[in-house]
Amino acid sequence: MAGAMGTSITACSNSGSRWDRKSSTGQSTISPSGEGPWPAADRSAVHTPQPARPRRARKHSPLSTVVVRFSRGRKRYERQGLLVTAEALAKAEQECVADAAERAKARAQAAVVREADDREFVEAMTEAVLKEYPACPADEARRIAMHTAKRGSGRVGRTAAGRALDPQAIELAVVAHVRHEHTNYDQLLMEGADRIDARQLIREKIHAVLAKWAERRPQGQV
Repeated sequence: MAGAMGTSITACSNSGSRWDRKSSTGQSTISPSGEGPWPAADRSAVHTPQPARPRRARKHSPLSTVVVRFSRGRKRYERQGLLVTAEALAKAEQECVADAAERAKARAQAAVVREADDREFVEAMTEAVLKEYPACPADEARRIAMHTAKRGSGRVGRTAAGRALDPQAIELAVVAHVRHEHTNYDQLLMEGADRIDARQLIREKIHAVLAKWAERRPQGQV
């Protein structure tokens, strides 16, 4: 199989594993057992959550191999690491040691920026909730915003619609909050009720809370 810009990609499998080959110099085939034109003695594995080392190792290596393993539970291939030449790995590690302090400072600065962005987003989300549901208690609206807007949560507040403060996304976030905080939905699930059946049982209760929160407060009422 040919990749972009002439890159060749081949794959072989063994006991549920797949090793994807990527080479800028031509096709390369290396099996999990170590067979292939790239001797095992010349390969080193990169397993790290930090992106700098594998990125630099790939840059310095004439051949690189992305290793993935099939997850039967998730029914998909998941990345395990990267194979590069030993020389490339050594050079990448030297570079990472040399600028470790600088990268740590940059990460700290980026974290501060993210925290500020998250605070602003939570405030905007809280205002959006109160706009759609004026009678919702302010502290509860903020809890809804903090929950749905949590970075990395995958919740509706982190979707494109959520970040755009789309009214439908706001409604979904509020409905989820009401479902768990104002009904016996979680108790029904713990008692063995089917998820769909449980949602049917609490639907009227959710609608009642939403209708109450959607009411406009009289002027001056908090």
